[in-house]
Amino acid sequence: MKCKEIAFIAPGQARLVDRELPDAPEKGLVQLKTEYTLISPGTEFACLKGANGRPMQFPITLGYSAVARVVKTGPEVTELAEGDRCLCYHSAHRSWQNMPARDVVRIEEDALPSQEAVFCVVGTMGFQGVRRCRPEFGESALVMGLGLLGQFAVQTARLCGCFPVIGLDFNADRREKALSTGADACFSPDAPELAEKIRELTHGGADMVIEVTGNPQAVVQGLTLCAPFARVALVGCSRTPTENIDFYNLVHRPGISIIGAHNMARPKFDRRPGVWTQPEDMLLLLRSMALGRLKAKHLITGIADPAECEGIYDRLYKRDPSIFGQLFDWRNYP
Repeated sequence: MKCKEIAFIAPGQARLVDRELPDAPEKGLVQLKTEYTLISPGTEFACLKGANGRPMQFPITLGYSAVARVVKTGPEVTELAEGDRCLCYHSAHRSWQNMPARDVVRIEEDALPSQEAVFCVVGTMGFQGVRRCRPEFGESALVMGLGLLGQFAVQTARLCGCFPVIGLDFNADRREKALSTGADACFSPDAPELAEKIRELTHGGADMVIEVTGNPQAVVQGLTLCAPFARVALVGCSRTPTENIDFYNLVHRPGISIIGAHNMARPKFDRRPGVWTQPEDMLLLLRSMALGRLKAKHLITGIADPAECEGIYDRLYKRDPSIFGQLFDWRNYP
């Protein structure tokens, strides 16, 4: 069968092209008709820039967040059925998807808009940092970086009973978004007397630091803002080395725990304390959003026809900050 997909033919250069997919899904796979996909600005920029630690071989197809409907199920797929609306992890910017059933979660609430549900994939990545810190009610949380992942880290930290929840980002609009959905205070990382302000708000330093910037120097700054015995979850992908960490004074002596919280560092089948499987967290966030406890509508900054991809990815590659919650609407593509 033929479908449309967004292909990257060179760094920052996207085209809408034809793609041939198998007519029927193989064992363990499901075939889905895409409704919406969501750009992940940080990851997709890093891939296009070649900053993910390995050279990219063009042409490539990117993306990992989609909402789609099941059209066919392959042999041995029992948990999904034709017509199910689903959230898809490690999908692609493509009008049709053939995906492993294990990476697809049914959206239980019919009233939940697809444009909002699609954010629950990136949401699990921000939440992963919060969960890995194993927060206790009343602990303070500092979220460094208020992109899409950071926005969900703020909201889920608040749901877990953290207070105050503080956000850091250079972008004023992102700080406002975080304040509107749960942050008690937000600052620019270069704000005057930042450390003193955070220590005053937290009564001595943050109990949890969720680092979601991908900037190696943010790790150093985060360590200076910790309370004794704090946990620091490294969610952002710092693809260059972090240098000049005084481990004795910033980690060893105050008893700080540094936690690797990459989204791929999850069990495949059975959850354990502090780390659940990807499908379990996807379903949890969908249910939370359906109950109105998580918000995503305010994160949508654009919904475009996939034919507009060339200009959109050119802006992303040039680091246009308005490419934030950018969706592609695939419903008009056969």
